[in-house]
Amino acid sequence: MAEPRNSGQVHLRQEGAVAVITLDNPPVNSSTDAVRRGILAALDRIDVQRTTAVVLTGTGQHLMAGADLHELENEPTEPTLPQVTAALASFPLPLIAVVKGHTLGGGLELALACDVRLATPTAMLGLPEVNVGVIPGAGGTQRLPRAVGLPKALEMIVGGKPITAVEANRIGLVDELLTATEDAAQNAEILAYASRYRGGKRPLAERDVVPIEEATLQAQAQKLLARSRGLPAAAVAAEVVMSAGKSSFAEAVAKERAHFLALRGSEPARALRYLFFAEREQPFTPTQAVAPRTLERVSVIGAGTMGSGIALCVLQAGYTVDLLELNAAALETGVKRIAQELEADIGRGHMTTERRDELLARLRPAQQIQAVVGTDLVIEAIVEDLDVKRALFADLAGLVGEETLLATNTSYLDIDRIAEGIANPARVLGLHFFSPAHRMALLEVVRCKATSEQTLSTAIKFSRRLKKKAIVVANSWGFVGNRLYAAYRRQCEFMLEEGASPERIDVALEAYGFAMGPFKVADMSGLDIAWKMRQQTMATRHLRRYVGIPDMICEAGRLGRKTGKGYYRYGEDKRPVTDPEVAAIVDRYRREQGIEARAFDDEEIQQRALLALINEALLLLDEGVCQRPEDIDIALVHGYGFPRWRGGPLFIARQWGRERLASELVWLAEVSGRGHE
Repeated sequence: MAEPRNSGQVHLRQEGAVAVITLDNPPVNSSTDAVRRGILAALDRIDVQRTTAVVLTGTGQHLMAGADLHELENEPTEPTLPQVTAALASFPLPLIAVVKGHTLGGGLELALACDVRLATPTAMLGLPEVNVGVIPGAGGTQRLPRAVGLPKALEMIVGGKPITAVEANRIGLVDELLTATEDAAQNAEILAYASRYRGGKRPLAERDVVPIEEATLQAQAQKLLARSRGLPAAAVAAEVVMSAGKSSFAEAVAKERAHFLALRGSEPARALRYLFFAEREQPFTPTQAVAPRTLERVSVIGAGTMGSGIALCVLQAGYTVDLLELNAAALETGVKRIAQELEADIGRGHMTTERRDELLARLRPAQQIQAVVGTDLVIEAIVEDLDVKRALFADLAGLVGEETLLATNTSYLDIDRIAEGIANPARVLGLHFFSPAHRMALLEVVRCKATSEQTLSTAIKFSRRLKKKAIVVANSWGFVGNRLYAAYRRQCEFMLEEGASPERIDVALEAYGFAMGPFKVADMSGLDIAWKMRQQTMATRHLRRYVGIPDMICEAGRLGRKTGKGYYRYGEDKRPVTDPEVAAIVDRYRREQGIEARAFDDEEIQQRALLALINEALLLLDEGVCQRPEDIDIALVHGYGFPRWRGGPLFIARQWGRERLASELVWLAEVSGRGHE
């Protein structure tokens, strides 16, 4: 074996007649200027007279997990990735890419520029660039359709979801799956393949694109775009992929590159990169080194919709879970709900029966509270009643050890009052999940007065294992998410009072990018919960602007989707339909209050809703409820359907600057404080 020759983050070594180029840029071998220069330098140094094939691989677990997104903040420098993929494709000897770990974005584009792709069975391959606001920019939109066909390429590039190496092998993206698992044996297998390879050059650029009927492709693209929730780059990606085969490869990749460059500096791309980095920062850093506690067994109290969802989420993370419910029928329903969710995953092809059985084997239903003895963490998800929760915490404190973490899933109640008087309050915290708990990514970790840094560190470690986006918040009414949403909903009710219809507001905010308008959300959640909360604060109602329309809707027996009518009417298909009865109720209210309805356009609705969020976010930061501005944007994106490609209200406020922000907030105060004149 010849000595490896270094070029910074890329190494070249000769193994007999095989040259091996190894990317070495920990932790994921991301594409940087040094890596790109290193690949070109390695190609230049290969002795083509004594070499029959070239292997492209990476150190560690990955070939290349994509680009260094920090580079997208600056102007591109040479050599660019397209120059590297062009050099690989035109190299006179066959190149064999070793796909392993996460081979994504630029990593897969490198592999596509090679002639052969070998892969470990556990590898994941994808072109997820739309998720950070761009499209593949180094030939991926043109080489992938030639490898797997236009429909699959559309699915992978517009959808942005990776596929497994096993699937990639089945559809022809990977030529052969490696069988060895140990590094030494795997290297030997790769070298043996490369040594006997006699297939010559097989550049994808020279393959024809299999034609597909345009109408069929357009229909598929529209379905994919509907699922993309407005990601601006998705529509561009669809257009560029569908152009494959309609012009020369050179013309098509030039078009791809032009679109990539136009997108990289756009505000949606900057917003998506902002969230990408924000979500990877530590949500909590202790003031001194502290070791998180090890959790193995978790007890969930309450087998309702939320409790069973939390239990399922924790089961999927590998923990043993006690599910406690005093009512036998409710416990049976909760267990059945978990089993049905797992069956649905099997039906969707996301789970095997063996995996389902393994999960259910770790679920331990119980009716006796004594079942919590010996557990590491208790999460209560019972009725939202302060006295009931206080009694439960008192009982728990007498059953579990003083180091067992005690968490509540309350949405609004004061956690310090819930845990008042129990021993070792440093172990008490809030773990506020969002429904459905096993699907929603947001988790609010609530810090109480006495919560220790070890408890918080343990909770963050727990949240990572649950694959949640955790934010640390102070113990305050509504915490961060619900308080923000209350301000947003209140502003929408102001506009409803002033003349906009529920449908008008929902349409405008869905056009802005929200997953669902506020009145559809209210119907889905049920209108009676908020109605009861409003009744509890009736004595202070006169101190603020109060819109009585939601009360009148509830008084008419319209409690949302569960009763078949709320702000909308619902049939058997559960789809919202405009109901004239709602318009009549709203008109009657306005007449009684002497309000003359006025017209609203999309821009005003969107601006007022956004400003309400910005204003409340600034208050949360000022009051210390949240420490990081990024956490507010993360909460709204992952918990409340705020359009990810807009970054979040505080990201937007930063783009505006102080002067515009101040002016906009003054305007919001004027329209929000307005009475019924």
